[in-house]
Amino acid sequence: MTRISLFLLLFWINLSVLAQDSVMYKPNQIRNFKLVPLPAIASNPANGWLFGIAPSATWRMGEAESTHLSNLVGNLLYTTKKQWLISSRSNIFLADDSWILVGDWRFFITSQPTFGLGSSSPNEPMENPNQPGVWWGEQQMDYNWVRFYETVLKRISDSKFYLGIGYHLDIYSKIENFIDDEVNQELTFSNDFYNQTKGFTSNKNTLSGITLNAVMENRDLAVSPYETNFALISYKINPEFLGSNQTSSTLLLDYRHYFPLNENRKRHLLALWGYGNFLVSGELPYMALPSIGYDMFGRSGRGYSQGRFRGESMVYSEAEYRFPLQKNKDTFGGTVFVNAASFGSKMTNENLFDKINPGYGLGFRVMINKVNRTTISADYGFGQKGNSGFYLNINESF
Repeated sequence: MTRISLFLLLFWINLSVLAQDSVMYKPNQIRNFKLVPLPAIASNPANGWLFGIAPSATWRMGEAESTHLSNLVGNLLYTTKKQWLISSRSNIFLADDSWILVGDWRFFITSQPTFGLGSSSPNEPMENPNQPGVWWGEQQMDYNWVRFYETVLKRISDSKFYLGIGYHLDIYSKIENFIDDEVNQELTFSNDFYNQTKGFTSNKNTLSGITLNAVMENRDLAVSPYETNFALISYKINPEFLGSNQTSSTLLLDYRHYFPLNENRKRHLLALWGYGNFLVSGELPYMALPSIGYDMFGRSGRGYSQGRFRGESMVYSEAEYRFPLQKNKDTFGGTVFVNAASFGSKMTNENLFDKINPGYGLGFRVMINKVNRTTISADYGFGQKGNSGFYLNINESF
């Protein structure tokens, strides 16, 4: 696979750099490369338990004083729900942070429950009172998902601001809907009803587009920040001539801020996250609508399963208090968090903030590499109406 080849390439480049440490570094030359080929054991409500390998790599493309650590996280996982999840996600900073390359590549053979649109959908399957003949509540979906996202960002002078362009492709195929055999009503699935109403096919959809991006990157370390902030504005245009089923456009807003509470122990901090995703024009297929847990690393909405809420517009916020558990060391840490999400849907006549779904929880952290702050995180989150979940991951949630 391409991801494995990339890791091997980086590994051999690192060996050559170490062998020639007396030679002056050139701009954008890989240095201080560290690969952690972790066996992966993870968990979340959408996938159950996940087993496989999750290699994590960090390196620098320039001097430490002027260049952020680059990072790449890969996954080759099989789950207790008989899913295959293969992915590679990267943030690469060239020398002096002059360019940032952001990648998100995925191939999933997977499944997931969906519950219909908006913030008011119930847990248990039932007929939608606002859409007679249509399921509302939990419905299972099997599908394949191919994603290729790659964004190039150029630094503006010596500032913390970047402008760039990206190509984003999502292909959802072999979509099959089903429901508990004990439920005998013959109703139309939410995915089928929405796609048929909007003029999409039900079993395969493609979204292919160009993004225009503005970024402020002011974090000290992207994977586990201790201070400052990050902001993203991304406007995506999905024209039919690039392969999209229908022409559409979306707007994504992402802001994160980190407040150290103790200058001598910067791991003791308050982290805030605001996230919005909006359909601006045209129509999106059901699977491509804004949904909880579909940020780049799938960390939003702890307390609910991925895909639990979905709509044409989404607003999400989270606050997390992070703290060390040792007096003089940073190996062990803890966290408590609260979050809230709201979804709007024209199809169900539900506006943003008509209903807000809160979540909360606590977590435990083990820092396995203090230089690049590689951390194993374990969280338990609680949502409304009995929703909850255990989350085991690499690095901080945001």
